[in-house]
Amino acid sequence: MKKLLLASIFFISIMLLAACGSDDTSSSDDTSGNGGEEESADDSSSEGESNLLTKLQEEGKVTIGFANEAPYGYQEDGELKGAAVDIAQAVFAELGIDEMEAQLADFSQLIPGLNAGKFDVITAGMAINPDRCENADFGEPEMQYGEGLIVQKGNPMDLHSYSDIAETGATVSIMAGATEHEYVKQMGVSDDQVQSASDIPGTFSAVASGRADATTGTEMTVKRALESSGNEKLEFVSDFEQPDIEGIPSYGAAAFHQDSDALREAYNEALAKLKEDGTVKELLEANGFSGETNSVPSDITTEGVCSGEQY
Repeated sequence: MKKLLLASIFFISIMLLAACGSDDTSSSDDTSGNGGEEESADDSSSEGESNLLTKLQEEGKVTIGFANEAPYGYQEDGELKGAAVDIAQAVFAELGIDEMEAQLADFSQLIPGLNAGKFDVITAGMAINPDRCENADFGEPEMQYGEGLIVQKGNPMDLHSYSDIAETGATVSIMAGATEHEYVKQMGVSDDQVQSASDIPGTFSAVASGRADATTGTEMTVKRALESSGNEKLEFVSDFEQPDIEGIPSYGAAAFHQDSDALREAYNEALAKLKEDGTVKELLEANGFSGETNSVPSDITTEGVCSGEQY
């Protein structure tokens, strides 16, 4: 009986030890498995970033988003043109990517479209600002520019600054998503004085028809657009007073998805080379910009603008 009891106790002890060993092994396997999955996910994320650059180089094609805004990025007779487009084309050629597939979008939809995966990069001379930096990763600055004002022929309200708009109660039409919405407000223009339009032609139409007294945008944009429109009811305010506020002058750059670090870094390296050899300056001048006043000072960086230090 004692032998039987001892045998039973021994058998139960063996079973308990086996069960404990099984639990430990299982726990160890689970921990290793979870760690492996997490490591694979991280590797996959890093690999995905690098793979976009590799994929574009293998295909020789990049999909870009633009807003049909001359002279930055626009289509004319089915051909993609503009300073930002030409700079991007030269940069991507350096990376072995010779074809650019264009996707037109309203300016306000460029960053949402980028984040939705509709295109690989925004090539629209978009101004870098701290708010936008939270939703997209900008390349290094490619150009700098100020603001411009368009009014009815003869400038009946005598508008020469954003302060004039604020003081006279004039109405101003601005392209949706443009930084000028914030600029005019900083200079005292009230919300009820501001109208929004989907594009530059829409803002011109508002002024020409008398629905608005003025429209504003980046200087080269509105000046070039007016020249192209042939609209004799409007005029460019040549003595416009640039507002002394954050964000002016603006610095335009290509913008990338926040997971596209490898592509952005490669783009920046090639861009730096083209700045150094004078190619970027030549491309700016070929699109009507000044090689001197529209070139970005060497001490201006995207990090500095995004942080607010150079904004």
